[in-house]
Amino acid sequence: MASARAATLAPYRDAMGRVYSLPMPSLSLSLFLAALPAVVILLYFRRLDKARPEPLGLIGRSVLYGFLAVIPAAAIELGIMFLAPERPSLPSRLFYAFAVAGLVEESVKLYFIRRYILRRAEFNERADGIVYAICVSMGFAFVENFMYGYRDAGVLLARAFSAVPGHALFSGIMGYYIGLSKIEPGRARAWARGLAWAVLLHGLYDFLLFSGQGLAVVPLLAAGLIALLRLFRKAKRADDADFGASA
Repeated sequence: MASARAATLAPYRDAMGRVYSLPMPSLSLSLFLAALPAVVILLYFRRLDKARPEPLGLIGRSVLYGFLAVIPAAAIELGIMFLAPERPSLPSRLFYAFAVAGLVEESVKLYFIRRYILRRAEFNERADGIVYAICVSMGFAFVENFMYGYRDAGVLLARAFSAVPGHALFSGIMGYYIGLSKIEPGRARAWARGLAWAVLLHGLYDFLLFSGQGLAVVPLLAAGLIALLRLFRKAKRADDADFGASA
């Protein structure tokens, strides 16, 4: 969707200005390249959650919710693009980065998490919010990846190190606050703070790309990874303390 608008056409120019334009891959290769970065990220965070891992069935279902989330997100974004066409101006870039890409996509992911996952009995730790948010975001990122890169393996390879981890980081940070809203009494509205952070980071990422400042997304993604890992460790410490107290 809008978060990938900078990578919709081949050849693909990366943050360093290099151009990728590979021969059109086969459908099976496109599917593999679109899925690979999402699978790697899912496996990485499942390994971090190995002490009390989430059931594989709900993990898979959460990824499926991410697939489905693409439909309303695309419909809303296309409607906005029809009513307010994108223009080569600063206000237009800000609107499309923060309101269209950031707000629409992160809000749709949040809806699926709160509607279909949050109330599940398996969601019983703060860190679970991060895990399930990343699952939904990786389902979303896989579909988006394939839509924009199935004709050019170069696009898929470049997005594997940019847009896909970006989705995981932005939604994962939101997931930390979703976990707080589920587990901690008196913090039922913490998810709103998480959404605000996700929209801010997602919007900034897209704004940099729309403004031709692709290189600047590298420190943004690095900072997002550091923040997410810190939040994950913080959530796990609190969860471990809760489980220890109840043992």
